[in-house]
Amino acid sequence: MKPDEITGTEAAALAEAQALARQAVGLTEPNPRVGCVILAADGRVLGRGHTQPAGQAHAEVMALADAAARGHDVRGATAVVTLEPCAHQGRTGPCCDALAAAGIARVVASLRDPNPLVAGQGFARLRAAAVQVVEGPGAEATRELNIGFIHRMTHGLPWVRMKVAASLDGRTALDNGASQWITSPEARQDGHAWRLRAGAVLTGIGTVLDDDPLLDVRLVPAPAQPALVVVDSRLQLPAEARLWGVQRPLIIYGAVPDAARQAELSARGATVVLLPGPGGKVDLAALLRDLAARGINELHVEAGHKLNGSLLRAGLVDELLAYVAPCLLGTGRPLAELGALERLDDRLAFEFTQVDRVGPDVRLLARARGPRPTPASN
Repeated sequence: MKPDEITGTEAAALAEAQALARQAVGLTEPNPRVGCVILAADGRVLGRGHTQPAGQAHAEVMALADAAARGHDVRGATAVVTLEPCAHQGRTGPCCDALAAAGIARVVASLRDPNPLVAGQGFARLRAAAVQVVEGPGAEATRELNIGFIHRMTHGLPWVRMKVAASLDGRTALDNGASQWITSPEARQDGHAWRLRAGAVLTGIGTVLDDDPLLDVRLVPAPAQPALVVVDSRLQLPAEARLWGVQRPLIIYGAVPDAARQAELSARGATVVLLPGPGGKVDLAALLRDLAARGINELHVEAGHKLNGSLLRAGLVDELLAYVAPCLLGTGRPLAELGALERLDDRLAFEFTQVDRVGPDVRLLARARGPRPTPASN
C-alpha cells in the first residue's frame, strides 16, 4: 500500500467521520465541523465523536473519551479524522498531543487545517511522536462542509451565500411586495436547513419594515440560532419588530450617527456598529471584515432586491442559493437591482454547482466564477 492510500475499513470509517461532522452543523461556530472515528487493528470501531460547541471538546477528544467509556484500549489504533488535529492551546488543548499521548499509531486526516495556528503543525507534531500520518482522503467533502471556516482563515472574510426564492421569470415578489409564498413548504424547510449552516443571517432594514420576518431557524431542529445581522443605515429598526423575540445575537450595522438610537438599540441587547460609506450607506466590505473578526464563517443573506444588488455589484457574494418555483409572476420585484448593462461581457458570471428538485421547485446552487479578491472598502 502506498503511503497516501487507505484501507477499505479506513475508507468506511472516513465516511462515518464525515457523517459525524455533519451532525456538528449549527453547533461549533466559529470552529470547523469535524468528525473522528478510532479503529482497532482488526477494524473494530473503538470510539467516535464530533466537535462540540466552542470551548468544549474537539472531535478527537470526544472519540478518545467514547473509547474510554466503552472500556477500549486505543494504543496502536488508527484515528480517522476529517481535519488535521489542532496543534495550539486555546480553550481546549492540542488534539495532536492528546492522540499521541493516548498511543494512537496512525492518523488518517482528510484536510490540512488552514488556521495559521495549525497549518501543518498538527501533522508535524504527530510525526515527531512517531505517529504515521496519511493526509488527503476525503478532502473535497471536508472542504465543502467547512467552506466558510476555510474561506475566513484564508481570506479574512465569511463565505457569503445569498438565498432567493423566485418565479421562473426571476421575480421574488409582486409590485405591491406580496411574496408569501412563491415557493413550496418543502423549499422553505430546505431553506431553514441552509440558515442553520450559517453563523449569521443578514437582511436589510427594508425587508424588516416590509415583511417583519423572524429570520430564525424553526423548520428544522436547531441546537442554537445563528446571529442576525441587520443593515440599517439610519438605525430605524422598530422596537415592535418580531425579530426581537428570538434569543440570539443581534448585530445592527448603521452609517448615520444617532447617539439616542444607538443607546436605545444597545439597551435592548443589540450590538450597534457604525460603518459609514459613500452616500450615507453602510460600507458592506467593511461589514464583512467585521463579521469575520467576530468569527462568522458562513453568512446567509436573505434580503430585498436593493441590498442584494449592492452586494452583487460590489463582488461580495460567493454563492447563490436560488429556489425557483414553476410559475410566472410578470411585473414584479427582481431578485437583485443590478441596473442596466451595455455589454454582455459586463454580466456577473456564476457557474452552477448543484441542481436539485425540492418538492415542486428547483434548487440551484451557483458560485461566482474564479477566486473572489479581498474587497476594498467603498
